[in-house]
Amino acid sequence: MSNVNIHAQAKKLSIDDQLVQDSIYKSNKKKVLNFSMKDFNALFLEYFNRRSDPNIVLSKTEFYNYTVQIATFSDRLSALYPEQKEVAAQNKEEWLSKSYEEYLQYKASQKK
Repeated sequence: MSNVNIHAQAKKLSIDDQLVQDSIYKSNKKKVLNFSMKDFNALFLEYFNRRSDPNIVLSKTEFYNYTVQIATFSDRLSALYPEQKEVAAQNKEEWLSKSYEEYLQYKASQKK
């Protein structure tokens, strides 16, 4: 578990990015915690399809809208499957550590 904390600290997001994440989390938490697996899978698939499409560049808000909702769903999985709590916490941390800057670098590399 300590590796997750060190990793998260090493990948600190900017204050601006953290504020965007926080706002999205607060406005979507209740909705995401009520997602079915089907709802979550649709969100996850939409994110990966849009992320992979070389003709689409998500805005910062769109990017964090996906990553924060995916991270938040880990709280639901943790509640549904208590034995998976640690895995869910690691997944949540991983999704919250994804930065928009890294995403933009990925998109730039797609065009090469």
